[in-house]
Amino acid sequence: MSEKPESRRSFLKQSAAASIAASQFASLAPSQAHQSNERLRIGIIGPGRRGFGSHVKTLVKLRNEKGANLDITGINDVYSVHRDQAVNYIKKETGHTPKTYKDYRDLLNDKEIDAVCIATPDHWHAKQILDALKADKHVYCEKPMTHHISEAMDVVAAWKQSGLVVQVGVQATSMPIWNEVRALVDEGKLGKIVQFQAEWFRNSLGGMSRHNVITKEMTPQTVDWKRWLGVEEGLAPDLPFDRATYGQWRCYWPFGYGMLSDLFVHRITSLLKATGLMYPGRVVGGGGIFLEYDDREVTDVASIIADFHEGVQGLISSTMVSSEVPIRHLIRGHHGTVVFDKNVFGQRQAYEFIPERKQVTLDSQLKREEVISEQVPDQTLLHFENFLAAIKAGDPTMVNNSPELGAAAVMMVTLAVQSYREGKVFQVERDSLKINNGDSSWADNWETMSKERSKPRHVAGWHAGDRGSILIPPKYQKLAGPWIDGKPPENT
Repeated sequence: MSEKPESRRSFLKQSAAASIAASQFASLAPSQAHQSNERLRIGIIGPGRRGFGSHVKTLVKLRNEKGANLDITGINDVYSVHRDQAVNYIKKETGHTPKTYKDYRDLLNDKEIDAVCIATPDHWHAKQILDALKADKHVYCEKPMTHHISEAMDVVAAWKQSGLVVQVGVQATSMPIWNEVRALVDEGKLGKIVQFQAEWFRNSLGGMSRHNVITKEMTPQTVDWKRWLGVEEGLAPDLPFDRATYGQWRCYWPFGYGMLSDLFVHRITSLLKATGLMYPGRVVGGGGIFLEYDDREVTDVASIIADFHEGVQGLISSTMVSSEVPIRHLIRGHHGTVVFDKNVFGQRQAYEFIPERKQVTLDSQLKREEVISEQVPDQTLLHFENFLAAIKAGDPTMVNNSPELGAAAVMMVTLAVQSYREGKVFQVERDSLKINNGDSSWADNWETMSKERSKPRHVAGWHAGDRGSILIPPKYQKLAGPWIDGKPPENT
């Protein structure tokens, strides 16, 4: 590249961030900044496998090693073993003993808590986020943001009204690479973008989510089972206690969507951020349980085809029973393709730009090149730092994974699950976001645009004019068209 990598990287980051803030957050209520000399008091809701390993330990690390002005002052979990583990760890590492709560609502009612981190099963996310906002708490919630689309819309509306900071826990969205690529898309380097693809392949002897260990300590005496299910709140049916249901809940539809809500959301959110796309226009999901016959309900092979009103298609395809030859993460455009490094979600944030041939681009300056982005050794740490910085600044727009982005990912995976389970195709109205059963209107729209010689649509933030977005028809194409009154089209 002609520019120095460091200066260009800074420009790309700033350009994309400004564009995103302007387009997505205009209607947010104002927020009060958290004074730098005030200690931020955080409560943890659900310090289990993820909540303890990532939330509790990361916050303690930020406090002890990075000097973050915070304390973990409250712990809520329906499982006494997890509750005690978190309390003992925090006491040992910080010298402070947090209060404990059996009901998260009691934690939210504590006026001495400023923010909460939520790492409960998916079916609880929406209610706990909404209750937290109502209680005037900032929120960090693990992905997926909600279990249902209607819940996601409720969260977006409540967040915009609250003026509070809400960060959705897709940690990779804090990597600078997505904003850098977004700037390339917007400036037209790829030309009109038409497709992105993503994956997350796994393979194991025990099966997807069975790596979540279940123990003899999990009993109706140590787990408040009815509260975990959310029977009184209407979140799940009343079921007999089962360690697998409790500890490996991602395998069962009432609580999660398997790989779609667990893994696909990570990939989808990052690629939406890189492309500037949001809500889909048409979604179909496929797959099945092709090998893991172990009482699970969710698929072990799944794919999503999501078409967007901007004229872009998203492909997400994975299997949990074969992993050695995954597909590549990439964004395709009329003038070129960005192919992300195989380990872009791991320890090497880089991508390759591969131009189309010059006979198409009419630009001999476009060259194949590799760009190495700023490396992020600990995405979780950076994501929490972003959350804390947004609270300190009193600026909900600063978060790297906003509720709107969270809702877009929820819509994609949830419609894909419904499509698979119900055998339907779903279409989403562009402005109202109303969801309908699929019909011919989707294809009719594109055919009409073609007949009318329309200009292609672009993602929000595009500022490249017609770059990479027009066809130059061959001269003989003038011979095409209907003959009128016996006269050829070239004479009319």
